[in-house]
Amino acid sequence: QVQLVESGGGLVQAGDSLRLSCAASGTYVMGWFRQAPGKEREFVAALSWGGRTTYYATSVKGRFTISRDNAKNTVYLQMNSLKPEDTAAYYCAAMSSPITVSNYARPTSYDYWGQGTLVTVSS
Repeated sequence: QVQLVESGGGLVQAGDSLRLSCAASGTYVMGWFRQAPGKEREFVAALSWGGRTTYYATSVKGRFTISRDNAKNTVYLQMNSLKPEDTAAYYCAAMSSPITVSNYARPTSYDYWGQGTLVTVSS
């Protein structure tokens, strides 16, 4: 069983930055998803185990960066130029299958989930 623990959420103003962390052990594809109140969970970013392959949602491309430090068993989501519409609970997830263009954005592709960390961006 893989345990994922997110941290780093908080209340910030528009234009600010935050870095989310996810403690995760094992050789997994890692993804970040988010869910705003009353909305479905949506894909944010994904990263292969080796870190060479990344995918981003269009809404965050150029502002968010996913990375991992396998020595520390930690995955990061650096979020810059935050907007009020980025407000959501952010979840990290781990996928045991190889990352492909057909699976990285689907929540059902991921086998393990963290408990979520709340990010609130005020205008």
